[in-house]
Amino acid sequence: MKKTILSLLLISFFMLNTRAQQKKPNIILIVVDDMGYSDLGSYGSEIHTPNLDLLASQGLRLKEFYNNAICAPTRASILTGQDQHKAGIGYFDVNLGLPAYQGYLNRESVTLAEVLKQDGYSTLMSGKWHVGNDSIGWPNQRGFDKFFGIIGGAANYFNANYMPLGGRKYPVIIEENNKRWHPKDDSYYMTDEIGNHAIEYLKEQNKTKKPFFLYLAFNAPHWPLQALPEDIAKYKGRYDIGWDSLRKERLEKQLKLGIREPGQTIAKRDPDVPNWDNLTYDEQQLWKAKMEVYAAMVDRMDQNVGKLIQELKELHKDDNTMIVFISDNGAPAEDVAHGKEHAARNLGPVGTSGSFESQGKNWSFVSNSPFRSFKGGLYEGGMSAPLIAWYPSKIKANTIANGSTHLIDLAPTFYELAGAKYPATFNGKKINPLPGKSLTGLFFNGEAINRGEPLFWELWGNRAIHEGKWKLVSAFPKNQWELYDLEKDRGETNNIAAENPEIVKKLSLEYLNWVQRNNVVLDFNLINPGSSVGIKMN
Repeated sequence: MKKTILSLLLISFFMLNTRAQQKKPNIILIVVDDMGYSDLGSYGSEIHTPNLDLLASQGLRLKEFYNNAICAPTRASILTGQDQHKAGIGYFDVNLGLPAYQGYLNRESVTLAEVLKQDGYSTLMSGKWHVGNDSIGWPNQRGFDKFFGIIGGAANYFNANYMPLGGRKYPVIIEENNKRWHPKDDSYYMTDEIGNHAIEYLKEQNKTKKPFFLYLAFNAPHWPLQALPEDIAKYKGRYDIGWDSLRKERLEKQLKLGIREPGQTIAKRDPDVPNWDNLTYDEQQLWKAKMEVYAAMVDRMDQNVGKLIQELKELHKDDNTMIVFISDNGAPAEDVAHGKEHAARNLGPVGTSGSFESQGKNWSFVSNSPFRSFKGGLYEGGMSAPLIAWYPSKIKANTIANGSTHLIDLAPTFYELAGAKYPATFNGKKINPLPGKSLTGLFFNGEAINRGEPLFWELWGNRAIHEGKWKLVSAFPKNQWELYDLEKDRGETNNIAAENPEIVKKLSLEYLNWVQRNNVVLDFNLINPGSSVGIKMN
């Protein structure tokens, strides 16, 4: 009799525990690479993105969400909830010999996977890592149960062996759960592989009773511009109008969508972008081909998001899953190759596995509409991203929200949602406290964010601070503070620093305090990215 009662109690405890586990929400974070603010249909684009647009119409879009303006520093903040310097990746995934610039995640900053795993979550990742090349810091060693993807910053979408860049062949590490992945050339397309592995992991995870956290980090649409022929075909002729006409289309659509306010400024035309009509016929053909391929890459990424949503429905987990979608930085200015090189080297048309092209400033100027500048810079175009948050039982449909938010706010949001305890120590290390604020109040109830201190940035000597309506920014190597009123001027067209010296002084002093707290190198000339030591001796 006692054994029977004990058995019944154990069964009841197991069932209650299982139900409690199942009530915890699943969390999916989708990150794309080098995609501009206006490149989704729900943010003004002509590119076919019905699945992300569906999430937007059923969920929330933020007008103002900030990243760290480039890949590795952004991913450091995503994964840890820390300022990039506090996590060890102040510059890039390159070791400059200083703790804040060591080029890989430090052990004083725990990852989303490490925290959520302790709280009973399955932790899954598919896609781009880029926060440490040494195997001791790969995803499976930083809390992920399952991982497939690219360890470094980029890869050919059809061939896994190397990246041709600047006349050299750079090795690419693609691995799954600490084992190198060696497919045959032209036997796969990387965006599909990232999406398919994520779905495979969800199917395997469904055999457990745990909630899951999935970090889905597409490398699309990062260069090289390579896409599947059937996707490129959808956009043939669409970009014959050139970049000026396309930008006008997107700006008008943003107004209709409510993403952009009528009184807000738009960035002035970038002086490096030529007039479309002044290009030769051959130049126009090359540039049209680039944008057709870029659109195809975004399109294919969205198709994989659609497959993921369908899988959630088939697993009956869509009602209890939160999805957040962001981009890691603005669209890039870099021009990594030129079409004439392809003809000379017989590498094939733009978009094929032998080609190696980038979007360049000309189209990125459109992708970042209505903002100024590009990836790597701390004007709005480099650091502003779309954010879509979807959670059917919590977030009101078709919400467009204001409020200055940042990557550092994602970790506290997910931890609050999961009911996860953030550790003071982990594996014998004292852990950095979280500087961000949970966005659950904003997402679920439209509550304002009470941050208590400004947002700060430093990247490659570029500096910025954002407090209320004010943004103080300087570009390296000019190093001259500029002040903008973002309530009126997100296009950053009117520098009002000279008229507001007290505001400049106040914000610049707050910036100096942040620099000291985070071991930021204020004089970027002291840092030598080409040196393993990191400090110039002359």
